[in-house]
This record gives sequence, structure tokens and C-alpha cells, in this order.
Amino acid sequence: MFLRSRAIHWTLATSAVALTLGLASCQSQTSPSPNASSPASTSGSAPAITEKVTLSGAGATFPAPLYQKWFADFNKTNPSVTVSYQSVGSGAGVKQFTAGTVDFGASDVAMKDEEIKAVAKGAVMLPMTAGSIVLTYNLPDAKSPLKLSRKAYADIFLGKITKWNDPAIAKANPDLKLPDTAIKVVHRSDGSGTTAVFTKFLSAVSADWKTKVGDGKTVNWPTGTGAKGNEGITAQVQQNPGSIGYVEYGYAKQNGLQFASLENKAGSYIEPSEQSAQATLDTVKLPDNLRVFITDPEGKDAYPIVTYTWLLAYKTYDDPVKAKALKAVIDYGLTEGQKASAELGYIPLPESVVTKTKAAADAIASK
Repeated sequence: MFLRSRAIHWTLATSAVALTLGLASCQSQTSPSPNASSPASTSGSAPAITEKVTLSGAGATFPAPLYQKWFADFNKTNPSVTVSYQSVGSGAGVKQFTAGTVDFGASDVAMKDEEIKAVAKGAVMLPMTAGSIVLTYNLPDAKSPLKLSRKAYADIFLGKITKWNDPAIAKANPDLKLPDTAIKVVHRSDGSGTTAVFTKFLSAVSADWKTKVGDGKTVNWPTGTGAKGNEGITAQVQQNPGSIGYVEYGYAKQNGLQFASLENKAGSYIEPSEQSAQATLDTVKLPDNLRVFITDPEGKDAYPIVTYTWLLAYKTYDDPVKAKALKAVIDYGLTEGQKASAELGYIPLPESVVTKTKAAADAIASK
């Protein structure tokens, strides 16, 4: 499992999270001024930032708990850099990044070619972590994990299956007490990378979903109630027995939510865990452009809904100190920061992905 016995708490909020972070490392003895175009360190020892600088970011709620921990850990060692991150969803994050109103963005879906062309300063997409999307539910009398077949979970979100004791659900759960009550679907109301990943997966699993709904950061949901962010869905499911929604694994785990084992392409029912998510990543080779979507993994032990999540940086910054500071933040996230991934419900990046991401970060420069 991602987490063992200890619970870690964070504040679930969509407002700006301002965290002062320090970057502890060795400072160059030869550079009298910051050189933002120099490569990021590959050892986790990025040049120290001594100038006061503030970085602002906005985007995906999916990686927010991990980003918050990274920033807090920086804060313990060196308070010269302040990072403010707004957990507003991938859609809003990409918009703010494109408009140039933030120093970096974050999205659970890699930007498309046309989106990249719209960024005046150029865009560098960096996969920083990965994680599972789970179906979390609230069934107080269900004492063992729920199993959902591919047909069942697609039809629940299509509004075709409306009762918890529907035969399509009961067949996979013969020993589970399923109530004769309505299924209350909860979905994202905001533009969401998590939604894009989930709906693209449903499109791969269900021909009906693909033709009637399709995929995207926002879709016209056939049924259910909207909630903002992973936080909003988590709260709605917690408060409403009979509900089901989709959230990042860490939110479900940290908030004590139940989550289902899902049937994968091979016909196995897989519970979300670090091992099953890693099995999924093992089936995928990250291309040189660092953009990939894991549509419907083949592995027998692979959890079916896993995604990378990307930090969005500009190729060129007006302020060399900001460029240097952001490269140091990225370097930390790819090295020391990866050690915090599993305890918060994320998947540590494979070394091959870390190497490619560091190389891509070298493109970040200043005027």
C-alpha cells in the first residue's frame, strides 16, 4: 500500500497556499550573479538561492498535497524563496499559465500542440509524479472492498445503473451486502485533468461512453452532482451515504474513504496500491516529448487508471532569479522530493523518467 500505519493530514482548500521554501545546497563560488540558463543539478544539489524571490503557481488539485509538502520541507532549511500554489484544477491552471499570470502551472494532462503554441514564452512540460485515480464510495454496511467490473463502472457514470444492488454490481460481489438504494454519482464541476484522465479511460472501456459523452477536462455528465476539486468530491462522498466519485488515491486514503477494486483489461480485479500503480507504469515507455496517456494498460496486475502529472514551466523568464529558483525547485522535486511520494499516495518516478525530466528542465532559461 502507498501508506502504512501513520496518517498524514493536510488542509483541503482551493485557495492559494503560500509556503516559504528554502533551497539548501552549495552556492557557486564563481558566479557573482544568478545564471538562470545554466543546467539544473542532476544530483539534488541545485545552486542555493540567496536573493529573495516569490514564485506563484496554479493548477491541478491531484498533486497539490505532494507539492505542499515539498514547499514546506524547503521552508525548514532556507526561507529565501516563497512559493504560492493555487489548487484550482488543471483547466484553470493551464489558462493562467497560458495567460502568463503565474510563474508555473500544473496539469494532470499534458498540453496539446495547439495549447503549447499559445504560450508566448514557450512551454516546458515536466512529469513530476504519478498516481492512481480511484472510485471512492460511501456504503456504511459494506464491510469488504467493493469490486466493479468494466461494464459496471462505465454504466454507473452513464446513469444506466442506478441502484447499488443492481445485478451487474452484485455479480462481482456475492458476499457483500448491497443496499437497495440509489447510487449518487459525484463528478468534478471545474475544468479538471483528473476528469480528462478518467473520461478518456471510460472512452477506452465503453463504446457508449465514447459516443455519448467523450473525454475532456469538462464534459456533459449524463448523471450526478458536481463538486469542485478532488477536495470537493472527497467531501461530498464522505457526507452522503450511497455516493460514488473519482478522486486521486491520496485524498481517498488520507480521508479514510472506501475505494473499489476495478476490473482491468486482463479481467483481473485490482486494488489501487503502490505496487499495482507501478505495474501500470512498467507497461508504458515515456516518449522523448514527455507526453503520454495511459489509456487502458495491458498488464494482468496493472491498476487500470494511472496518470503522470505535469508541472508547466516557461522556456524563457524575464527574471533570471525566478528561472534559477524554479529550476532548483524542480531539481528538489525530482530528487529528495520523490522520497515523500509513496507516503502521500503517489508513485515515485522511475529513474529513466527522472533522467528525461531533468534534461527537459535544462531548457528553462532567462532573457
